[in-house]
Amino acid sequence: MTVADWAGTLVDWRAALDDLKAYIGPALGRAETRASGGAFIDGLFSGTERKTGWMLAEVAGLDRPFRIQSLLGRSAWSADALRELVQDYVMAGLGDRGSVIVVDETGFLKKGTHSVGVARQYSGTAGRVENCQVGVFLGYASRYGHTLIDRRLYLPKAWAEDGKRRRKANVPENVAFATKPTMAREMIAAAFDAGVSCAWVLADALYGSDYQLRRMLEDRGQPYVLAVRSNQHLRFLTEEGLVQTDPGCLAGELEESDWHALSAGEGAKGPRLYHWACLPLNWTTHDGFTRWLLFRRNLKNPDDLAYYFAYAREGISLEELAGAAGLRWTIEECFLRAKDDLGLDHCEARSWQGWHRHMTLVMAAAAFLAKVAADQRRAAWSRVEPEIGNPRKRDKTSPSQQAA
Repeated sequence: MTVADWAGTLVDWRAALDDLKAYIGPALGRAETRASGGAFIDGLFSGTERKTGWMLAEVAGLDRPFRIQSLLGRSAWSADALRELVQDYVMAGLGDRGSVIVVDETGFLKKGTHSVGVARQYSGTAGRVENCQVGVFLGYASRYGHTLIDRRLYLPKAWAEDGKRRRKANVPENVAFATKPTMAREMIAAAFDAGVSCAWVLADALYGSDYQLRRMLEDRGQPYVLAVRSNQHLRFLTEEGLVQTDPGCLAGELEESDWHALSAGEGAKGPRLYHWACLPLNWTTHDGFTRWLLFRRNLKNPDDLAYYFAYAREGISLEELAGAAGLRWTIEECFLRAKDDLGLDHCEARSWQGWHRHMTLVMAAAAFLAKVAADQRRAAWSRVEPEIGNPRKRDKTSPSQQAA
């Protein structure tokens, strides 16, 4: 195998991009809209700093931004239909039995009060309360790569109950106020119903603390590893009666021998090593499944702990639980790439449909990059290379293929 084979320089990017445009074309409808959608996606891959209507129009060689603005506004096409095609595209390119779905939200800082859903609310992006929009997203990750597969704008209660603002931003009548865990529950269920499958569902404590989300996943026979807070209420029925405790207290009762050093996956500086432990939760479950309380401890700072509820098939190992929990970072990388490279946070549309159209088109572009990388990995892995050098001449210090 040559360097060009695995470095990607032999990939026909233009042909692959044309294939993507043809694949998503039916969701965009008319030929004019398809052309505008193609120009929009081309602009997302361009080097222009801001992926705004004017900038994307300039990249496309247009004198005015009206075609790009119409794509997000007046044109007749369904962002949800495009999302379904993106999900099919991702499953075809990245689908794997050992995959995970990750749910998380991200913020979009805004000025003014007219953009749909904007309010002073906590933004994880800024790490504080800011004037912003917040979107709940689903990420899909497998050994082939990771990308975003769904998006929904969080509509604060003040917006949901303000008829005038709703009409001005074209918020559909059937959209009511919903908490983020409720949104996540509906999005995950919709993804499953559309044919998306995974080995695990992962989320942080905002979602892991939601009983209805956990119950929905359990009723579907879907394993999960969901973060919870240290003070999450736990109740056990023992011979002495009802015992109430929390993950923080139970962690303090663990013996040192209960902890095992395991990697939570590769990080920027190599394997991310933590101590892990787990306790069975002997609560009623569906046949063939068990519940666990999973603990993660920082190697250098034993007081730095994280806690998870896990629902898994019988016989699950601590290594598998830790490996699944360690993949939640993939959606953070999806956000980082989509914002820094593709303009996920450059949406100028103020309407409900404009926001969802922008996000879905960026998702399509991100899915394209993930699929090209996945195809490249498959091609590289499928090639069996002869061992370098003469194995008989190796001494004890020579690297072995097994060690690699």
